[in-house]
Amino acid sequence: MREIHTDEIISVIERLFIDANINLSDEMLARFTRAIDEEKSPVGKEVLRELINNAEIAKKEQIPICQDTGLAVTFLEIGQDIHITGSNLEDAVAEGVRRGYRNGYLRKSCCDPFTRKNTGDNTPPIIHTKIVPGEHIRIVVLPKGGGSENYGEVRMLVPSQGREGVKSFVLEMVKKGGPNPCPPIIVGVGIGGNFEMSAILSKEALMVPMGQRNNDPAMAEFELELLEEINKTGIGPQGYGGTVTALDVHIKTMPCHIASLPVAVNIQCHAHRKKEAIL
Repeated sequence: MREIHTDEIISVIERLFIDANINLSDEMLARFTRAIDEEKSPVGKEVLRELINNAEIAKKEQIPICQDTGLAVTFLEIGQDIHITGSNLEDAVAEGVRRGYRNGYLRKSCCDPFTRKNTGDNTPPIIHTKIVPGEHIRIVVLPKGGGSENYGEVRMLVPSQGREGVKSFVLEMVKKGGPNPCPPIIVGVGIGGNFEMSAILSKEALMVPMGQRNNDPAMAEFELELLEEINKTGIGPQGYGGTVTALDVHIKTMPCHIASLPVAVNIQCHAHRKKEAIL
């Protein structure tokens, strides 16, 4: 059985959160470049160029892409043939976040829901864990800003609402958000499971690579249909109007109860801060 010490996990978590907040991925830069050609509005095109310029300055100066460096959302896929040694795993993730936000000079945005007193180190992190086959740990960090997260929602539809009900809900949330989630956005949609699982599915959908379609042909078609409809809203880059409101839509599904149709929408801002490592 392979052993991994939590010191290694702490170090990787620290590095990933700093990297995610400072260095926009090549995947996103390429998608912005393509979006300039797709955008019909001159103002929209200029906004997209400015977003690329902002990302280049952040990388050169090693400063955050955005002042909102997010809550520390972390996904762990842990191989069942691994023995983790050292401290408690969740404590290790928290320590990695603590160091990353301190050493990367990232804004700490985590506070008590009522007193609004800041925790001071951006902990506790949000941790989602899966046990998978093998002897590796896959770590994905998704620092999630408040502007985009505020326009996520879970809704328990009735089965008769079906696909049209899902589409109506997704478009409602995009229109409700308008410019506030800092478009062009990425939209994650979770369908099925139950109340809490649909929300997790919607966030997992944001980790799907840009342009990768759902394995189910019907859902792949639905993703493209939703993307087209969202881009007809005219919200455009940063809300200034245009034809590129969303860069992509990803759907994740699972079976649900016969009496239910749970649907969750989770919106991601244009920075789409996402980094991963495999130990």
